Amino acid sequence: MADVRHDVLVLGSCIMDFICYSAKLPKRGETIKGKKFETGYGGKGANQCVAAAKLGSKTALIAKLGADPFGDNYKEHLRNENVNTDQVESVEGHTTGVAQITVADNGDNHIVIVPGANDTMSLEDVDNSRELIDNAKVMVCQLETPTRATLAALKRFKGISILNASPPPLENSLDIFTVPNILCINEHEAASMTQRSVPNLEEAKRAISNFLCLGVRCVIITFGKLGAIFASNDSPKPIHVRTPKCEKAIDTTGAGDAFIGALAHYTAIDPTVPLVQRVGAAVHIATYSVQRKGTQSSYASLQDLGDFDIRTKKFDWSYI
Repeated sequence: MADVRHDVLVLGSCIMDFICYSAKLPKRGETIKGKKFETGYGGKGANQCVAAAKLGSKTALIAKLGADPFGDNYKEHLRNENVNTDQVESVEGHTTGVAQITVADNGDNHIVIVPGANDTMSLEDVDNSRELIDNAKVMVCQLETPTRATLAALKRFKGISILNASPPPLENSLDIFTVPNILCINEHEAASMTQRSVPNLEEAKRAISNFLCLGVRCVIITFGKLGAIFASNDSPKPIHVRTPKCEKAIDTTGAGDAFIGALAHYTAIDPTVPLVQRVGAAVHIATYSVQRKGTQSSYASLQDLGDFDIRTKKFDWSYI
């Protein structure tokens, strides 16, 4: 293995996106005519890794692909995005993961994933990746790969870890929430995990309080066009970071992953920057992505951002 030192290491999924664009999302049992079909590269793990790489982080990915043409093309794509693929394995007898995505004119989407090779992530893979894990600044995990391997990686890692608990676990285990430094979820995942509706910021505030009481160190709940709300055991008073002005949301697919990738990038570059600034930058990057079609193709690069300094940029936030 070559240089194992990375700003951002991601353990997670690679999924091929099959995207249908239509005027609206179909109702239950309804067949509608779409406008356009595209294929793209997705999966929360790869999305978040590419988002960080585009912003300038040196990144690596621990992931599984099928031993098929989709997998071969995906690995080449990752290399073109400057992602270290030393621990991206093609698995015989398994297909590359796929996602069926429908995107409506207003930017809303429906997504169904078939994990395929992603489900083969194991403890052995974590052990085989120990050099990467032991030398990264920030590690990001999600739950599109087996929880056992994810938890083992989080426990081994000694830097700053971010868990995007998506999709929500079927059984809530405190370990998976309390081991990472930062737990990041959206309002729907927060509702599933707390078993209570989270329709607004006040309920999000209560959900965050519940997580902190259970021993979670820091909780960020992303809230779509409303931005994000977060708090930690060190600073338990929740802060709401609002989105910048958005002319029109074209495609919200992968916006949450843009947020996570940006948060990881800015944390790796300088973890001493106040969290409100890092969250503000992540909200900014996510807002950029929803105004463009596609998933990874919609993510901002350093060139796209122009004169953007996280230390001096003024974000719209307040305590709630």
